Amino acid sequence: MRNQRKLLIEQLDQKLSPFLNTKTVLVPDKGWINTIRTTLNMTMAQLGGKLSMTRQGVRKIEESEANGTITINTMKDVAAALDLQLVYSLVPKNGTIDDLVEKKAMELAKKIVLRTHQNMKLENQGIGDDKIEETIKDLAAEIKREVRKSLWD
Repeated sequence: MRNQRKLLIEQLDQKLSPFLNTKTVLVPDKGWINTIRTTLNMTMAQLGGKLSMTRQGVRKIEESEANGTITINTMKDVAAALDLQLVYSLVPKNGTIDDLVEKKAMELAKKIVLRTHQNMKLENQGIGDDKIEETIKDLAAEIKREVRKSLWD
């Protein structure tokens, strides 16, 4: 299962790799629909005709996109009407999925090791800083290999 999980993460990172540069894309204040429609010199009535709705309906769609309440299905419909394709993804804020798992594994390992170390110190059985760091790295590697569900608690 460990190798399968690692393979799944690698495959997901590969699927997401085309989206890595999208982090630098700035969404227009009025949304993509309004920006594309106005750039194409298309009126709301013209887009409404393609969508079988009124000009006011198009205005509502553009407003809902701008305020973040538009549905994916509506975006697909508008994209099709404009002879475009909707492309979407969820991408890690920093790096890859593998990097995300690594970061979470280190955080969890540090939490576990430091809690255990604190209890050991109370019993005068504490260990040195070098050993703590080594233990954190070892535990993080094990957690990452297993991709424990506790990573997401």
